[in-house]
Order: sequence, then structure tokens, then C-alpha cells
Amino acid sequence: MPPRFCAIAAAALCIVVRLPAQRIPKTWDDAALATSQLKPPIAGASIKPVPASYYYKTKERVLYRVHPVYSSKTEPPGYLDKLAQTEPELTFNESNLKTDQDWIAAGREVFRYPVNTGPASETIPLFRGVLERCGVPPAKDGTYPQLGIIVPRKGVVLAGFLSCATCHTRIQPDGSVIEGAQGSLPDTILGFPPELEKARTFQLALYRVPWLKSDPINRVRTMSVEEISAVKAAIPLGVVARHGSSLFTPVQIPDLIGVRDRKYLDHTGLMRQRDIGDLMRYAALNAGTPPAGMDMFADYSGFVPIETISDGAENTLPAPETVERFSDAQLYALAKFIYSLTPPANPNHSSPLIQRGEKVFAQEGCPRCHTPPLYTSNRLTLAIGFTPPPEDSRSPDILRISVGTDPDLTMKTRRGTGYYKVPSLKGVWYRGMFGHSGWCATLEDWFDPRRLRNDYVPTGFKPFGARTYAVRGHPFGLDLSREDRAALIAFLKTL
Repeated sequence: MPPRFCAIAAAALCIVVRLPAQRIPKTWDDAALATSQLKPPIAGASIKPVPASYYYKTKERVLYRVHPVYSSKTEPPGYLDKLAQTEPELTFNESNLKTDQDWIAAGREVFRYPVNTGPASETIPLFRGVLERCGVPPAKDGTYPQLGIIVPRKGVVLAGFLSCATCHTRIQPDGSVIEGAQGSLPDTILGFPPELEKARTFQLALYRVPWLKSDPINRVRTMSVEEISAVKAAIPLGVVARHGSSLFTPVQIPDLIGVRDRKYLDHTGLMRQRDIGDLMRYAALNAGTPPAGMDMFADYSGFVPIETISDGAENTLPAPETVERFSDAQLYALAKFIYSLTPPANPNHSSPLIQRGEKVFAQEGCPRCHTPPLYTSNRLTLAIGFTPPPEDSRSPDILRISVGTDPDLTMKTRRGTGYYKVPSLKGVWYRGMFGHSGWCATLEDWFDPRRLRNDYVPTGFKPFGARTYAVRGHPFGLDLSREDRAALIAFLKTL
């Protein structure tokens, strides 16, 4: 081929293989934030995030390689000493990310990155001990992927948690790891200051609801450290009292697999997901900035949680240069990774029982709310006692019915909206702790009609100090025959 044609062909090839530059949305977009979050269920209550002018003065986090944390039985001899001799290794460089797979791989590093760290020699025994005492198994390779180690400079070895992986990593009975799935995290691992007044203040910062005249978290004002610890210890694996919920009304840890198809995030539908930018904003609000996320810096009807526990002047936000956050590129990569997550292979296959269960599912009208193929209508239902404002009444996303479940999470917490979103049924075969506070450990328990009785003993969460607790609401399927109930459950486990 003549040289001229070779040059033309080579140029054409470059045009064919060149990938378009990634268009990274702006995370802290004031206008987008103003329309992404639903309002509190109390008239006059407000939530005002910090402005972009503050957010973008905070420091972008530098990411170092995340090394594994081993169980006490599998840690290699001299492991931490060897890490102390290694050089720091940066793992996020935006200029090196050329393809979607590059971004997804970088996002996995963000997903696993621990933002709350301490000296590894002290931190690992503490956190690993909590996991082992609570019966959380290590992965097949002997590691705890919920935790991580970084080496920011030679001779400094830090270990920690509060990564996305801390809550959203599931270890299956065979030791296999499902990234992004509902994790089995002991709430006690989240910890709190041991000094009495600091412990109480920390709980108030995490959970206070300033627009409630009778705020449930006020109970901690007279509780001892031991009593607070006991409340946290009573929360079962797979359920957590995350910030903005309540120490007394924890939430089922959600499964992130398939979240790309969800129109609303949080059990209460707190945040709309219209595009990948909204997921980035949600991540910034909820993670990556200890002790939780940037929602701790928001103004809740005059109450700013971070101000109560920061070292700055009273009623003053911490100086932005003292605050670390993930960069827009890092959050974009994280969102790309989360969108890429796929479920593990389902071991449940078609059978006559399952086919019967699919017919029961249709006959009972389940698809009206749990609509295939997503097995959710992506709509919101009303909590008991909530009347939506006129502007919401016009939304096609609002189902003007209540399924009667406990309203406290959405009516008495900072994450409250007055609504609960219709959850997807996909992946229920590998999940547990059903209901928005995880009252029932299995599907069999959820469809047990005895759960409506006052003498029922929940297999999942029950309010602290309660011996029995009626798990009310969502009565659908409870009046089925034993055979039809077994068939329905068998079908659901194929989704």
C-alpha cells in the first residue's frame, strides 16, 4: 500500500478506536441538590445543604492502595511490619482512566477506601475483634473486605473502616464475596466516644430531629455509656442505626446491586435518582467525610449536626481546609462501579413448585407494586398518618395508599419524608432482615401470619428491651394456604 494511503488508514483507525472523554457531572450543584431531596414530613421543616462555595474549598482525598485485613487466624507472620517497609502507592489518577472499565476499576478502589483510620496495630485488633465476636465470617481467602489498610507514607500503617464496602459487602456461607450487596455489619463497630457526655452528644448529632417536639433520641440524655452500648449491641447483623435514622429505629442495609434502576434512594425515598450525578451527590452526602457524609454539615431547621461534635467554635462549621472529601472524578468512578454491579448466579431454578409460585404472585396482585422486570414500580407509598402536600398529590410516583408498616423511620427521623419506597424483590434469595427496619430474618418469617400478633418474637430487629413485638403492615400473602405460601417464597427466591 502506498505510504499516503497507509497514513490515511492509520488516521482512520485512530478515529475509530478513540473513546469519547468522560463527562463528569458536578457533584455539588446547588440547583440539582435543591430539587433532588424530598422534603421532611413536617410542615415548615427544612434541610439546607452547605453551599458549593464551602464544599469545593474542602480538600480532595488522595487515594492510596488498600491492603487487606486478615482474620486473626490467617494473618501472615510479620504482615504489618512488612507493610511498614513498603512505599506509598497511589491508586487514583484521572489522567490514566481511558475506558469505562478503567473508570469502573478505579471506582472499586473508591468503594473500598477506608476514610476513618487509626494506627493499624491498635485499630485492627479492635475492629477485627468486633467482627469475630459477632460471628461475621471472613472471606474464603481469610480476609475481612469490610476493613482496609493504607500506607500513606513509609513507616505509617493505618487501618480503618467507613468505606462503602464496610456496609455493602456480603460474605456468603461458602466464603464467596458479593460486593455491593447487603452486608452483615455489627452496629457496634461504628462505635462512639467512651466519655459519657461525648457519647450522648455524638448520638444527638447523629440522630436528633429538631422539628419534632418529642424527639425519640432525647432518651440518650439520661442513658449511660453501657446502656447506649446495649442498644447498639441488640441491633442484628444486616441492620444498622446509620446517621440520620435513629438509634431506636435502625434501617435494613440496602443492596446496591441494581440501584441504577431505582428512581429513589433510601427506604424513605429521600433522594431522587434522575441520573448518575444524583448518585454522586447521594454518595457525597452519605459517605466519605467522617463521621458520615456532608449531610452532617447541612442545616436542619437551624440544627447543624457537625457543629455539635467538631472542635471549632460553637455554631460554626469546621474550616473547609480541615475537611476531606472525594473528588468529583472519584465519585463519578464510584458511581460507575456501583452501576456495574451484577448479582451472583442464582442457584434456584425452575420447578413445578416455582411455577405454581409465579401464578400465586400474579393472582395475589403482587405485580401492581412489584412490577416485573425490576420487581418494583419505583413508586412511593404513604406512611401511616401522613397526608402528602398538594404539590406531591399531582406526582404519578405517589401511591395514595399505605401498607401499614411502622411509620417511625419516615416520620420521626431526619431521613423522613412521609413515604416509603416500594422495594425491589430482586436478589431476595441472598438477602435477609426484611422490612425497612429488618424485623424478619427470612422470607419465611416475613410471610408468617403470626408476625402480626403482639406475642410475636421477631427473628430480626425488635425495639430494645422488648421481649415481643408485632411486625405490622404489608399483610399481603399472609392469608395464603401453607402450600401457596411455600410456592410463592420459592418463586421469589428465583428473582
